[in-house]
Order: sequence, then structure tokens, then C-alpha cells
Amino acid sequence: MSTGAWAFLVAVATMAGMAGMGIWYTRGRSVSVEDFISARRSTSGLTAMATAVASVMGAWILFSPAEAATWAGLVGIIGYGLGQTAPIVAFAILGPRMRRIMPEGHSLTEFVWFRYGRATYAVVLVITLLYMFTFLSAEMGAIARAVRLVTDAPLLLTLVLVGGATLAYTVYGGLRASIFTDNLQFLVMVPLLVLLLAVAVSRLGGWSGAFDPVQEVAPALLSLSHRPGIEFGITLIIAILAANLFHQGFWQRVYAARTDGDLRLGFLGAGVIVLPMVIAAGLFGLWAVGRGLVTPETPGSIALFTLALEVLPGWALVALTALALALVMSSMDTLLNGLASVFTTDLPRIRPGLAGPALLRSSRIITALLIVPSMAVGYAFDSVLYLFLIADLVCAGAVVPVFLGMYARRFSGTGAAVSAISGIAAGAVFFPTRSLAGWWTLDPLTSIWHILASGNLLGSFFVAVAVSSVVAAGFAFAERRRPGAGYDFEALSRQVHSLEG
Repeated sequence: MSTGAWAFLVAVATMAGMAGMGIWYTRGRSVSVEDFISARRSTSGLTAMATAVASVMGAWILFSPAEAATWAGLVGIIGYGLGQTAPIVAFAILGPRMRRIMPEGHSLTEFVWFRYGRATYAVVLVITLLYMFTFLSAEMGAIARAVRLVTDAPLLLTLVLVGGATLAYTVYGGLRASIFTDNLQFLVMVPLLVLLLAVAVSRLGGWSGAFDPVQEVAPALLSLSHRPGIEFGITLIIAILAANLFHQGFWQRVYAARTDGDLRLGFLGAGVIVLPMVIAAGLFGLWAVGRGLVTPETPGSIALFTLALEVLPGWALVALTALALALVMSSMDTLLNGLASVFTTDLPRIRPGLAGPALLRSSRIITALLIVPSMAVGYAFDSVLYLFLIADLVCAGAVVPVFLGMYARRFSGTGAAVSAISGIAAGAVFFPTRSLAGWWTLDPLTSIWHILASGNLLGSFFVAVAVSSVVAAGFAFAERRRPGAGYDFEALSRQVHSLEG
């Protein structure tokens, strides 16, 4: 039997095994709507760590870091790793605060509704759904193409299989099933990535054999002063930090931790693990450049697989397929259940009286329906990177105004909405467009700082955060001069309650 056939069989076995274990774990348990979307105070520190790692990792790690390495170099993938680590660490700080002010909460959008009102809620709801749906579609498209590279399996077949398998246990068991399978996927993905890295280094002739060709062909990629890589790394730190703070899957896990100590241990531990995982995946891109494997026919987006097909033995390619499936299912179930929880939390406000079994049934239906459009987008687009960048920019413009309200009493919904929209609009002026890149020039501005130019990605994200922060600070300062005590955080405890009754 060929390597491709073995790899496809392992892929099917991995999907079936994860789905079966998720269903087995929740079989016979009474699942309430609260269990389905929050699993409140049920996970220890180690479980929180495993589920955080599994949730943030996805099939993207097999594509994006290696692609970034082919032009941004070593410093770029270090920035990529720090960017993925930053939001995990941020949740260790913001999570306990959210649990204190909204102990019976479920989502960020729920906080925004009560803290800021409908206008800001509408902005944050659109941001959250745009980012998470883009992420889900990207994951489905990535895994279908990853499996095709190794096994030649049709895209649609892989999409249907992985979508059906993930949906089976996510719809059945909800968040508890997702967290349980995250633990299994964590135990698979970390050892497999380490194993594949070790085998690749060995087959390339050791560390010197792997890096010497890169030093000869493109020495700038190994320099820590490589300016494109530094700017790209800073951009990713801003973009990924902002975007992941709107990831509902992580807010679910904030409430799932038993104690604040478990929450901090879990997320800080996850940050320590995620950083080297991203860097390790990125190294494959550098090694592919050194061996001349990045060409117009084999672009940087598949550099890891190009190198793997060149140097890894058949059994390692089979292991790579299993790794890809574990990665994608761990992120897909988080995204599916997270998106469903956003709708579920908001449904009782649209349909008063909807609760208990009826609300649980609605949540399951929503979860199942979400898979169809995400499969369609994942199938249609080879890359959703541009959509990701748009979603990240929107998040960057809104992140300071939204989270300032977790601490500042004198900051209104009007201030938050105006600040977020101002930041997003300002960043959009600098954002690179597909047909109008460099559509304006202003030399006095670029003479101050070269990133302040039309079409500069770092300039776009920097301006979005800076403008929204300045506008938010102005509103907060103006509201301090008004009489009154400001927002009463104790009100959140009274307004937000269980979805069961």
C-alpha cells in the first residue's frame, strides 16, 4: 500500500477516533445549556493548559509560520510565536477580572451588551462573528489542502469527513466534549510535532546541515536585525493579540476554569508551550528556502509540506497527516462551539422565555448549521489571509475601547463605539488594498516614520490602535468631569445570570 493510502487511512482513523471519544465521554450524561456553552468551573489548571494550547493551535501552524519564514526570516517567526503567545498571557490577566465583575457570564458580547449598550454591542458582535467565521473557514480549507498534498484526496471528501466528525461530538456534547477531546489532541499534537522536527533535523544532516544552506542562499533570513521580519513580527503581535481577545472559545475556557489560580496556571503554561511550537513549525520554511524548494510552482504557503515530501520517510508523512487532523479538529470544535455560544447567549434577549431544553436544542441546531457556509468558503478560497487581515484590523481598532470598560467606570458606550469606529477607519486609510495599494502619498508623513505610508500593514495596525486609544482617552477624561460615580460594576452580577431558568 502506498504512503498516500496509509496516510488517508490514518486520517480517517484519527477523525473517527476523536469523534468516538468525544461522544463516549458525554454519553449518558445530562447536558444542560450551561454545560453545553460554558462548563463553568469544571477544569483544573493542567486541563485548562491543554485545552488552551489545543484551541489556539490549528492547521494554520502547518502553513502560515513556514510561509512567513520564507521572507520574514527567523525574527519573523519569533514574532509570530510571540504574537500567538501574547493573547494567551493576556487572558491570564483579563480572565480573572471578567470572572469577578461578571461571575455568571458566558461571553464577551454579553459583557458589552450590559456594559456599553446596543450600539457598541452591534460593533463587537460583528467583529466576533467575522473573525471566528474566517478562522473556521480557513481551518477547513487548510486541512483539506494539507490532506490533498500528502494523499491526493479530493478537497470535498476531506471537508465532509472532517466537518462531519467534528460536528458529531461538538453537537452532542458541547463544550465539555470539546475540552475533553482537546486534552487528547494535546497529547497527540505536541509529541508528534517534536518527533517530526527531530526527524527532519536528522534527515537534513543535523542543525548545521539544516541551517548552513540557508546561510549560503539567504543569510538575511537568519539575521535578527532583518527589518522586514521585525516589522512583520510587530504587526503580528498587535494583530493576533487584538483578534484573539475577541475569540469566544477562549472566553468560554476562562469561565470553565475552577479557580482564578487554575485559570492563570493554565493560560500561562499554554503560552510557554505555544511559543516554541510556532517557531518549530516556522523553521521548516527556512530549511525549504535553503534547499531551493520555494519556487513559483511550490510557493511558501506549502513550504512545510514541500520539505516534508522531500526529506521525510513515509511513516513520518503518515504521522504528519495525523498531526494535521489533530490540529484542525482541536481548533474547529472550539470555533464551532464558540460561535454557537454567542448566538445562544443572545437568543433569550431576542426571544424572551427561551431557556432550558429549548435553548439547548437551538444551540445544537446553530452549531450544525454553521458548518455548511464554512465548508463552502474553505473549499472556494485557496487562501483567506486577506480576510484574516481585515478581521484583525477591525479587532485592533476596537480592542482598547472594549477592554477599557472592564476597568474604567467613567467610560460610556458612546465613547467606546466612537473610539472603535475611529480607530478602524483610521487604520483602513493605511491598510493595503488589492487594487489600490499605495493609493495615496504624503511624503511629510513618511519622513516622520516610514511605516506611515499607504499600504503599510504595520502602519495600518499601529494607527488603528493609536487613534482608538487617543479617542477613548479623550472620552474617559471628559466623562471624569461629569458628576456621578460612573458605571456600577456590581450591576453586572445582578443582570447576568444562568441560562437555565
